[in-house]
Amino acid sequence: MGQREPVLILGGTGQAGAGAAALLRRWHPTLPLTIAGRDPERARRLADELGHATAATVDLRRRGLGLPATTACSAVVAALWDDRLHGLRYAQERGVPYLSISSGLVDIAPEIVAGAQRAEAAPILVASHFCAGAVVLAALHAAREFDRIDTVRIGAVLDEQDTGGPAGAADLERWSTATTAGLVRRDGVFTWVDGPDAEAEVRRADGTGLPGRSIAVLDVPSLALATDAPDVRFDFAVGESTGRRLGGPVSFEAGIEIEGTDRAGTPTRTLRRLTHPSGQRPVTATGVALGVERLVGLRGAAVAPGLHTPEALLDPAYAVERLAESGAVLTDVAVG
Repeated sequence: MGQREPVLILGGTGQAGAGAAALLRRWHPTLPLTIAGRDPERARRLADELGHATAATVDLRRRGLGLPATTACSAVVAALWDDRLHGLRYAQERGVPYLSISSGLVDIAPEIVAGAQRAEAAPILVASHFCAGAVVLAALHAAREFDRIDTVRIGAVLDEQDTGGPAGAADLERWSTATTAGLVRRDGVFTWVDGPDAEAEVRRADGTGLPGRSIAVLDVPSLALATDAPDVRFDFAVGESTGRRLGGPVSFEAGIEIEGTDRAGTPTRTLRRLTHPSGQRPVTATGVALGVERLVGLRGAAVAPGLHTPEALLDPAYAVERLAESGAVLTDVAVG
């Protein structure tokens, strides 16, 4: 690997950041990492556990993140909300890749504008999808058997005890404050829905339902534009997951329903379910780690400067392999 500079993980002691760091260490034992957080002792302990890692204290309120001018990195990962975009600017000024996961659909405009204004400065991976794009990639893997796709519908359950720590809970609150409307693609048109049109029942892995609703999430435009499906919807419910209902730990569950025609022109409908017995954390961590691996050139060709999304950079089949290694299960469900 030579003298590669470390990957700087902002929010590296949080659930998403620490989980991604652990996966990157497992996949690439000598990849240098810098674990950045507000608690220096916690960051130091995690860095020591990982090995080939250092700890840093950052201040997201300051341009330059409060780091010494001599600090070097090979990529910047914002595993928490980069609210002032100082992490993004830090990456652009150094010409290194940047990945973010906490802006959501409602907060990406400043990121997009900053990336467009300096399009040649650095690659920017906009990964503020559900579970950092993992569900999109699983859906695209399922979509490969289709010739034409008419409808994609995702139904995801998040256990109320699995919101991802203080930063994740703050993200959910911020997004819900920004809008109660959901974004769907209907008959080829991206449309905001609210009230009864946004309501839906989301099925858990055990077949029982939870009241949910369409949400404003990047998965909708990503899946719509990647598949050309004229009808795409993502429904989301917060409640007791199947794992906890059965007396165990929280579980992750997302149903992926696709309708269209197969290679022979026969109408086809599939339903697959992506689950993880340990909740959303390992799924999100896998999404982040896959993005980092690609951005820093550990898999595939160098990523060009500009704006990117997970499905534009990552192979769905490889992503599903990595998800399975993490303990996730993708199963076919019989449909009537």
